[in-house]
Amino acid sequence: MTATCKPVWPADILARAAAIRLLVLDVDGVMTDGTLLFSASGDELKAFNILDGLGLKQVLAAGIEVAVITGRSSPLTARRINDLGIRHLFQGREDKRTALLELSQTLEVPAEHTAYMGDDLPDLAAIQHAGLGVSVPNGHWFVRQHADYCTRAAGGAGAVRELCDLLLEAQDQLATTLTPYLGSP
Repeated sequence: MTATCKPVWPADILARAAAIRLLVLDVDGVMTDGTLLFSASGDELKAFNILDGLGLKQVLAAGIEVAVITGRSSPLTARRINDLGIRHLFQGREDKRTALLELSQTLEVPAEHTAYMGDDLPDLAAIQHAGLGVSVPNGHWFVRQHADYCTRAAGGAGAVRELCDLLLEAQDQLATTLTPYLGSP
């Protein structure tokens, strides 16, 4: 007997997700758990979740553009984003809605075709602007209250992968993406 663990997403969220052509993410608290670690020499350390990385590669392969907008500037973030093949990175951008508007204009993707995932107050205007605004359970309560959807998984613990799977499911691409991993019978 096989356990049934596949998430069941609300119909209205799936409908919004079906139109998404651009996924935009915050970093700290979304792609990481939000903890800032520094070595004795002052070097910054970040832990990124491998589940999120594969999900982002799958979304990119499915034709959904991915971008990152973060208030902090970090060479570690730049390296991770580059390693994932994400072409659009905005660092040091406190006004995330303005950065999102610039990105949307450059890529010619309107708000209703954009998903934005964030966790804290600087993300709120971008979450509200996007066609699908998403937060994480470890995000600020006020942000969660105004998001269209809050993931089950926490930021830095598979939340991005959950959103990637949601987008792929809504666009009838999740089964195609997962089937090659089953191997031969």
